[in-house]
Amino acid sequence: MKGEIKPDHMAVNNFDLLVVGLVDLTALKISGLEEELEKIMLPDRTAASGGQKKSTEFNVTIPMHHELETAAMELWFVEGQDPVTPTYKKPATLVHHAVSGTSDRSYTLMGCWVQKRKLPDLDREDDGKLALIEYTISVDNILPI
Repeated sequence: MKGEIKPDHMAVNNFDLLVVGLVDLTALKISGLEEELEKIMLPDRTAASGGQKKSTEFNVTIPMHHELETAAMELWFVEGQDPVTPTYKKPATLVHHAVSGTSDRSYTLMGCWVQKRKLPDLDREDDGKLALIEYTISVDNILPI
């Protein structure tokens, strides 16, 4: 493969998740975002496009001890609970940075809201690993910028 991959690649460890109205997040891990078209089955048992994209979701992991960030995420999570606030859906931007820092690839994430929160597993026999909170974010649409 040497020589086939162009220089200045986008590294999977160099990214930012920017959510409108939230503090800058130290997202340690973001699961891959997947888009899918609706599929309809035809009478001849073949599949065809339904024409619309399905909503999707991804997971973002944040260090538990980052108090400002986790407080912002908690408030966002509460916005989607009864009574749901009109601002619970927020736009966000996912930015992938090139290794050299000279170029980016960005995606606008429309209609994002916190669907789920998962606290870390606890174990007294652990050697003290970093405690992380995982949030599941629902997304209505992903638009390349």
